Amino acid sequence: MKVDTMRRIDHLAGVPLCFLATLLLRLLDLWRRPASGKPRKVLLIELSEMGSAILVDPAMRKLQKEGAELYFVIFRKNAASLRLLGTVAEENVFTIREDGLLPLALDTLRFFFWTRKQRIDAVIDLELFSRFTALLSGLSGASRRVGYHAFHNEGLYRGEMLTHRVAYNPHIHISKNFIALVNALLSEKAELPYSKTRIRDEETLLAKAEISAEQQAAMREKIKAEYPAYTPQTHRIVLINPNASELLPQRRWLPQRYVEVMQAILRDHDDVLILITGAPGEREEAEALKRHVGEERCINFAGKLRLLELPALYSIATLMLTNDSGPGHFSSVTDLKTFVIFGPETPKLYGSLGNSTPIYAGLACSPCVSAGNHRKTPCSDNVCLQVIQADEVYAILKPALEA
Repeated sequence: MKVDTMRRIDHLAGVPLCFLATLLLRLLDLWRRPASGKPRKVLLIELSEMGSAILVDPAMRKLQKEGAELYFVIFRKNAASLRLLGTVAEENVFTIREDGLLPLALDTLRFFFWTRKQRIDAVIDLELFSRFTALLSGLSGASRRVGYHAFHNEGLYRGEMLTHRVAYNPHIHISKNFIALVNALLSEKAELPYSKTRIRDEETLLAKAEISAEQQAAMREKIKAEYPAYTPQTHRIVLINPNASELLPQRRWLPQRYVEVMQAILRDHDDVLILITGAPGEREEAEALKRHVGEERCINFAGKLRLLELPALYSIATLMLTNDSGPGHFSSVTDLKTFVIFGPETPKLYGSLGNSTPIYAGLACSPCVSAGNHRKTPCSDNVCLQVIQADEVYAILKPALEA
C-alpha cells in the first residue's frame, strides 16, 4: 500500500474512530480497577520505521531490567530489523501486513485477540504520526497505555485514550524520547505531563550484535562469488547505500554524486572494493550506478543479502556511506564507521547511536518534516541534499580511508 494512501486512510477513518474509541474507553475505565504494581507484560508499537527498532533498544532493555516481558507489533516487511539484536523473543513479535486494506484489517482484528490472549497489561505507542497506532494502543485491552500527547501544541488528533500522556520533546534525540515513555510507565506517581526525568547520554548506549568468525568467513565467500580476485589480506571493503525508503524519498542524495565519490575512492585506493548495497527491488538502480562508475572493483551487491546477514558484512568492512535510512542504524550494532547524509531530517533527533558521522548542510528550511506535519513535506526540490558536493563528502571519508 502506498504511503500517501495509508495517510489518507489514517486521516479519513482514524479521526472518527479515535473519537469513538475515546468515548468507549472512558466508559470502560469507570468499571476497570486501577493498575497497581510494576508492569509485567509490555507491548511496544512501532510499525513503519525499521531504524526505530534499533533506536528503541536501550529503552526496551531498561524495561527488561525492571523485570518486564517484552512484546512488539510491527509491519511484517520491517520485522527483520527487530532480529538484529534479538531483544524481543520471536514468539512475542506480532506482525501486520500492510500490502492491502483487507490484510491490514484482518491482521488488526487478530491483534486485538492476540493482546488479550497474551494478557498484555501495558502498551507503549512509539509512533508520533499515526492514529492507527493510537487505536491499537487504546483498544489493546491494556490497563496502562503510554504515548505522546499534543497537549497545547499543534499536531494530529489521536483521541484521548492514554493513561500516561508524555510530552514529546523535539529538542532531544528520539532514543531519549523513547526512554521518556518507559520512565512514564515506571513512574510511581502521576505527572502532567510525563516524563519529568533526566535522561543521561549513557542510557542510550546500544548493545552490539554477536558475530562469529564463521559468519564473517561465509560473508567473505559471498563477496568472492561476486569478485573472484577478492582476498581479505589485500582488499578493503567500502559500502555504499544510495537508497532511502518510499516513506520520505526526499532523503536521497543525487545518484551522480555517489558515482563521483565512488570514482574518487577507487582512483586513490587500489586496494578498495566498493559494494553497492540495497534491497532486491533496488538492484536495477544499483546496476545503473555501477555502470556509471565504470570500474570492475565496483560491485552491485544489492539484493544479495538478507537483513540479518548485514551485521556480518558491516563487521568486515572499512566504512559505509549511506543516505539517512535503515542501514545507517543497522550498522550501529557493529563498530563500522558510518557516514550518513542528512537533508529533510536532522541528526540531532535521528542520528545513529553507533560509530556514525552525520553529513548535514543545515539549510534554513531543514529539517522540514516533524511530528506536526505527519512527516510529509511539501518540498519536491531537496536543495538540502543538492548543496552537498561529492568532493566535500570525499574529503570527510578520506581520513577513514587513509587511517
